[in-house]
Amino acid sequence: MAEKELIKDIQPKSETIKFFQNYVLNKYVIAICLFLVWMIFFDKTSFLVINELNGEIGKYEEQLEYYKSEYEKNDKFYKKLMNNKSEKEKYARENYFMKKPNEEIFILVVDSANIAKK
Repeated sequence: MAEKELIKDIQPKSETIKFFQNYVLNKYVIAICLFLVWMIFFDKTSFLVINELNGEIGKYEEQLEYYKSEYEKNDKFYKKLMNNKSEKEKYARENYFMKKPNEEIFILVVDSANIAKK
């Protein structure tokens, strides 16, 4: 009886060894595993590189949306400025300190140190 139990214990181990020798140590399985490791980690079009590039694409798409919205805002302002003479005059007076003849402009400078103390 003891011999039968030993044979039963040895038999599954030998089956796993045969499986390991037949399939895991097979040159094709090893070649495929090496190929997959190479493609995932080391190739210039590897999974890691593609993932990083997709992240950059997402960042640039967000920037594109921001710049489109800024362009639309500036385009509306430009059209409003070019079509309305009073808006153009107001913009020139506020930003470039332009004035009409016989007119004086006073620029008031606020001291930020006094404001911070209050």
